[in-house]
Amino acid sequence: MSLSRVVLTSGRSLDLSELRLSSTYGGWLEDYPCKPVNDLKIQGLVRAAERAFPATPVHLVPPPREYPDQYTGAFGPVEVLPAVACVGAFGSTALDPDHDPILYGSSLTVVWFQTTARVPYDCDAEPALREIMWEQLARDREL
Repeated sequence: MSLSRVVLTSGRSLDLSELRLSSTYGGWLEDYPCKPVNDLKIQGLVRAAERAFPATPVHLVPPPREYPDQYTGAFGPVEVLPAVACVGAFGSTALDPDHDPILYGSSLTVVWFQTTARVPYDCDAEPALREIMWEQLARDREL
């Protein structure tokens, strides 16, 4: 049973089977948000997704980055990512038309950021999430 269904702009429906949400800057006590810190956070999230879902390819939806003020510290200007970091396990029908649709499906683990802690649903998911090129990124698997 899926938690939610997301419809890509291509029209393909994806079932969300697992979702992990975390605060982008939760537990953060030092420094300030900037490009080097954000890049490390993103890389860490992708690596954690690869460890959590080793049999599935992982795709990062590039996050939007905001520059709210002119403050520049030792590591450059303030750069802020959306408040919620997300890792989702998605599945859909098989990519290969020769695969039996009852025995095969396709899967992809996706890492993305969003402003609120809500489950993506149907066409109401983040626009960048709905633009995923499923056919190029996902992999068929035997169910």
